[in-house]
Amino acid sequence: MDLSEAGSPQEVIERVSSQLGCSSTSWDVAEYFDQHDKLRDLRQEFLVPKVADLPQSDLTLLDGSEDCVYFVGNSLGLQPKNTKKYINEELEKWAKIGAHGHVMGSRPWVWAENNLEDLMAKIVGAKPEEVALMNGLTVNLHLLLLAFYKPTAKRHKIVLEEKAFPSDLYAVESQIRLRGFDPSESMVFLKPRAGEDTLRTEDIVSTIKREGDSIAVVMLGGVQYYTGQLFNMEVITKAGQAQGCYVGFDCAHAVGNAELQLHDWGVDFACWCTYKYMNSGAGGLAGAYIHEKHAYTVKPALLGWWGHKLDTRFQMTNVMSLQPGVSGFRLSNQPILLVCPLQASLEIFNKTSMKDLRKKSVLLTGYLEHLLKHYYSVDKSDPRKPHVRIITPSDPAQRGCQLSLSFSVPIRAVFQELEKRGVACDMREPDVLRVAPVPLYNSFADVHRFITVLGAALEASKQHN
Repeated sequence: MDLSEAGSPQEVIERVSSQLGCSSTSWDVAEYFDQHDKLRDLRQEFLVPKVADLPQSDLTLLDGSEDCVYFVGNSLGLQPKNTKKYINEELEKWAKIGAHGHVMGSRPWVWAENNLEDLMAKIVGAKPEEVALMNGLTVNLHLLLLAFYKPTAKRHKIVLEEKAFPSDLYAVESQIRLRGFDPSESMVFLKPRAGEDTLRTEDIVSTIKREGDSIAVVMLGGVQYYTGQLFNMEVITKAGQAQGCYVGFDCAHAVGNAELQLHDWGVDFACWCTYKYMNSGAGGLAGAYIHEKHAYTVKPALLGWWGHKLDTRFQMTNVMSLQPGVSGFRLSNQPILLVCPLQASLEIFNKTSMKDLRKKSVLLTGYLEHLLKHYYSVDKSDPRKPHVRIITPSDPAQRGCQLSLSFSVPIRAVFQELEKRGVACDMREPDVLRVAPVPLYNSFADVHRFITVLGAALEASKQHN
């Protein structure tokens, strides 16, 4: 059976369980999915932590030699196996030939990051010349806002989510103040409707239309970090631009997770980190994008020598020959030791496609949703029984691989019991666990194991009360 066949995850799960003659919750279903997963070998490209090595594991409860259930790629992706090799190559080159390494070896330091931009562009749906690998995410966001946010007395507002990632909020606030405006008057917050957890696309669009010509920039996350909601970036971009606004996205939780088409959607600018779904390591080299239509019209407010054209950069004339587009926003040479892990990860992505990864992701997360609803929905006959509410949209088109789970019992105790049992996930106060089965390296068996462990964790957490 081709797992990419048409049909919702629920329909695929039911077909497989019927074919196997077993319950849809049976281990046999997970095993079948893994056996027929064309991408299953990609897991071998990564180092998966062992249960025994996780700091909170209780080895009286489980086998320490097993791989952990790693569902926290939304925070930090696993290490590609080639990472250490590539870093060691550069350390060896530095040791042996010193400054000659700037222009020699498999990744000359002067243009090492340029060699990766074709691969990165494929993942975000852009042209290579629209992408730059540089700095950290918030630095890039500041550089982009300095260029795209040009407030006037009439058009000075920035639209963002009420629960935007804190760093995005701080960046927007400080950019508004830098231009002499008041954040309390210049920030427009998008809020879910009463009783709802996520934003409706029609409400985002109506807000943009209502605020109209007072908006300078619409700046949202591609995937909302807390709820896991994947925004309709194409519709939002068209709505913002129809009102004369620039539209940009922080794609930290979207890149390597959702199918992006930044160029075709006409997105004005975007930025992202690469240490979540892109597996480049904590604080890894970040990315930025500017649509080619702005290549010669939107220029950086801050200049550095890495924005100078490469062919004359080292002539040191002190006369800037600015690279067009996002490349002109470069400030300094990139740390080669951060280029290495990103290269290792991008090479793995290049063995497949975002389209195929997305197909697996929809089924993988749909399978998790199916099992959660089966075992942990509200039990009307026993309302005191612990239950889980999924606040991430149920529509696969409105989410990536992450599900945000709201619990009816104190979350910290459940989280601690999961950690004891070799599960790595992510807790957000007051009552949410973020769980992210990543299609690049997670399996359907991981999902089934998680559900089993969750039952034991919920039971054990009662002792904390």
